[in-house]
Amino acid sequence: MEFQYYLPVNLVFGRGKSDLIGEKAAALGKRALIVTGGRSTKESGLLSKAEELLKSSGVSYVLFDKVTPNPLTTTVYEGAQTAEEEGCDLVIALGGGSSLDAAKGIAFQTANKGDINEYIYGRKFSNKALPVLAVPTTCGTGSEGNGFAVMTNPDTLDKKSLRCSAIVPACSIIDPLLMKTMPRSTLAPVGFDAMCHNMDAYISSIAQPLTDIMALEGVRLAAGSLRRIYAGAEGPDDWDSLCLASTLGGMVINTAGVTALHGMEHPVSGLKNVVHGKGLAALAPFVYEASIKGAPNKFFMLSRLLGGRDEKDFTDKIRELVLELHLTETLGDMGVEEKDAEWLTDNCMKISAPSIANHPVVFTAEEIKNIYLSAI
Repeated sequence: MEFQYYLPVNLVFGRGKSDLIGEKAAALGKRALIVTGGRSTKESGLLSKAEELLKSSGVSYVLFDKVTPNPLTTTVYEGAQTAEEEGCDLVIALGGGSSLDAAKGIAFQTANKGDINEYIYGRKFSNKALPVLAVPTTCGTGSEGNGFAVMTNPDTLDKKSLRCSAIVPACSIIDPLLMKTMPRSTLAPVGFDAMCHNMDAYISSIAQPLTDIMALEGVRLAAGSLRRIYAGAEGPDDWDSLCLASTLGGMVINTAGVTALHGMEHPVSGLKNVVHGKGLAALAPFVYEASIKGAPNKFFMLSRLLGGRDEKDFTDKIRELVLELHLTETLGDMGVEEKDAEWLTDNCMKISAPSIANHPVVFTAEEIKNIYLSAI
């Protein structure tokens, strides 16, 4: 047995831990760029709370609240320019995965300048970035636990991740109490994304013992807690469990990567700007149905965690979960047309080649196209 595992992330997990934002920020810098979206952290009161905590800890700040879902490289450039002009030495991410990814991209771009796509595509390399303090408010992307920052280039519509150890958050505060303001319409896709991260990493051909252990636990935690919370029947520990599942999902994909499901969804949200978790739900039954033969033992384990018997009913269990969460939109419902399948396939082969290669069944371009067509 041989493997290598490295993930330098400082997780501060627990109810009420967001009270430590000021203290943790003060240990990382003196002037922060707060990166968030335009609405949710203001309405929930988290932004004003963070500002007060920073003031009381002697950390000055400037607000950058221009992050949108599926963040753009142009937004990253704008945020980095603000950070440089304002003399920021720290980036604080408040919000969902888009805010966290944008913040990590901004932290990298501020330190490196130039065309960030050169780094995204591996033509240039750097291991420097401003320190990031991540405070997630949705339990889905797991961005608080890895060195990925997914962004879309508006010129090419390529949605691809910057991957770099320097953008692993210097500190991530995961406070389950912050998640409770999410509407069910947001909870369902982000929770499904969290579970898919764990499943993708578990079936990956570059998975290893530590990622397997964490991924299986992530699936187990998500499968039960997500259903109960969505149905309004959660117990006292269910928000904790779902948040931990999300963080574990982020951590395992840092090492084991994602596979074809995420690799095929990114072109969809790049092209149509759809909610990532909804795109995953539309594709998942078709992607996994074509994948079981490549790792029957692993799909057996996943099926059991979802309440199934064996690998033969795994996709049935996925469809049941998608139905329970009301994630029943098809790609066609999201605006994808049959004529888009060619572009989606070409883009997938371009931006997601490693994810396709890591899948238990390495799909051909024609197989990928047929899966897209089936999901429309």
